[in-house]
Amino acid sequence: MNDIESGKQNHQNPFFLSYGTPHETVPFDRIQLADYEEAFMEGIRRDNEEIEKIINNPDEPTFDNTLIRTDDSKGEHYYDLLDRVSNVFSCMLSAESNDGLEALAQKMSPILTQHANDVSLNPRLFERVKYVYEHHRELTPEEQTLLNNSYDGFVRSGALLNDEGKGRLRKLTEEASLLSLQFSQNLLKENKAYTLHLSDKKQLEGLPDTAVEAASLCAKENNKEGWVFTLDAPSYTPFMTYSTQRDLRELMYMARNTVCCHENAENNLSICKRLINIRREVAQLLGFESYADYVLKHRMASTTSNVYKLLNDLIEAYKPTAEQEYAELKRCATDHELRPWDTAFYSHQLKMQKFNLDAEMLRPYFQLSNVVDGVFGLANRLYGITFKENKEIPVYHPDVKAYEVFDKDGSYLAVFYADFHPRKGKQGGAWMTGFQGQWIDKKGNNVRPHVSVVMNLTKPTEDKPALLTLGEVETFLHEFGHSLHGMFANTRFESLSGTNVWWDFVELPSQFMENYAVERDFLRTFAFHFETGDPLPDELIERIVKSRNFMAATSCLRQVSFGLLDMAYYTMKEPFDEDVRTFEKQAWKPAVIGEQLENTCMTVQFSHIMAGGYAAGYYSYKWAEVLDADAFAVFKREGIFNSATAQRFRNCILSKGGTLHPMTLYKNFKGSEPTIDALLERNGIKRQTEKVG
Repeated sequence: MNDIESGKQNHQNPFFLSYGTPHETVPFDRIQLADYEEAFMEGIRRDNEEIEKIINNPDEPTFDNTLIRTDDSKGEHYYDLLDRVSNVFSCMLSAESNDGLEALAQKMSPILTQHANDVSLNPRLFERVKYVYEHHRELTPEEQTLLNNSYDGFVRSGALLNDEGKGRLRKLTEEASLLSLQFSQNLLKENKAYTLHLSDKKQLEGLPDTAVEAASLCAKENNKEGWVFTLDAPSYTPFMTYSTQRDLRELMYMARNTVCCHENAENNLSICKRLINIRREVAQLLGFESYADYVLKHRMASTTSNVYKLLNDLIEAYKPTAEQEYAELKRCATDHELRPWDTAFYSHQLKMQKFNLDAEMLRPYFQLSNVVDGVFGLANRLYGITFKENKEIPVYHPDVKAYEVFDKDGSYLAVFYADFHPRKGKQGGAWMTGFQGQWIDKKGNNVRPHVSVVMNLTKPTEDKPALLTLGEVETFLHEFGHSLHGMFANTRFESLSGTNVWWDFVELPSQFMENYAVERDFLRTFAFHFETGDPLPDELIERIVKSRNFMAATSCLRQVSFGLLDMAYYTMKEPFDEDVRTFEKQAWKPAVIGEQLENTCMTVQFSHIMAGGYAAGYYSYKWAEVLDADAFAVFKREGIFNSATAQRFRNCILSKGGTLHPMTLYKNFKGSEPTIDALLERNGIKRQTEKVG
């Protein structure tokens, strides 16, 4: 027997064991590809065994013997092992994927979806839950919320359908699961496949040194001479902003905006059409007119008319200013017509004219390590929590850092992972996820969460540390806000803890944190020049503050256009069989200013609404923006670092998860419902007060 065979025989699947790591963190270094499938299948088996115990219990169904596990491990949670492996696998699939993981995902997707259907469509299990729903003891508010969610979850998953309907629902959900996975895999492959390889230094004209150095490093990593630019944001955005080579900007723009539209295996056009139709049919099977009606039953907006009211109100308020902003851009392009690949370039030119402010001026003051210290320091100032890197905690890539988080009384609060930079096998964008949730077990032990933020920030080069743009600082603050929502979780049941809230409320904690990015007193705590140590000059801070609303109306309408597109797809009541590109341009036309190109397409790369859980919910970003502006206005009045205000925000919102209706949580914090006033004031838009929500 050779060493490899011996190692395989001696290997024990880590998912089946106590991890034996600090805070039982995931032992990434011990997990092998085969461990995932074995753990998935065993998790399903254990899950089925637990359900059999529940449905065969001869005692009268009660909250405690039907919704609570029979052991002492995880409160209400049926999915101990299954959750354990699922959390790790889904994160790796997004942050550190490879061919083996993607093949396994394709294999496991129908199996896992079938199992989820087996649970939600189990008539005997539903009968017990229904009985408890109709005959239960006096419950705490959190218990009542769990019971309501459980019962409604069964109903929304088809428990009341006849056998034919249940069979059809199974087929549709299994197909949708596979298609969503294929959508994401196609998008990752297409984005990573494209590179712009330049060999002539003249082609770099206009680009800042940071972009050139990063492109040189990328070329070396790909064993090429010269410079390589990619569609990853830290490469693409500076190129489109600074390159004077208009023909190359056009190449990059068209590459980015035609991803997954090409005649190849990664084309997502038919996948999108099918996903839209599947979701409509699922909703109609369950008695709703459209998928949006189905989704909005559990949203603060509650109805499609309320969503459209928000979007249309924003169009009415912001479009006149956006048209003025676009006219200014057109005047900048004096020697040619303004085209889509020109907008970032001339926006930068115009910003320089108006404010003499440029992202590259700020970069030297935003060294990543200092930004991390600044963000952690902000959390400490607001909430008293501290972060300590622990190199004994295993990580899945050298870029990832792991921290222990301690509460203001010194007690252990959470584990926080930060994954900062783009790489092969990592999806674009930024997100927060978790390897372990929070709950309180039957013995009263408060099991603390392990949360992770994954981003694609500027990488260090051979000569310089990672130096961020102000936009990247805002991205970090955004995801960190999500992580605080997870880390402060303090509920009995895991399914109600942390970010397990209604979708148009989940962005409040994240967007709230972005407000600090332009606050002088916050910038003063960490923005020091990476070479000289000098603080960010007052004049630059003043320019940042003055330029905050630069192109704000255009930015608002861009988000609104995405919301309109999302709603157009998911308010459909009849089968969708139109050309996706044509439909897209018509759907968001009320919010679009400027040229639309025939061959470009957002839908095929719109992960949020196709594979990311935001279908019929993209409006949530604007909905939550009303909330975050309103909430931050409270801090502005009481002090942006006011610990008492922060503690109220933590106690009323961040720690409560989904235990109460989100409007109740918000009113508990502020004392009244939000209005759109603060958002309009922040953006310099004047309009009459009206309530939202």
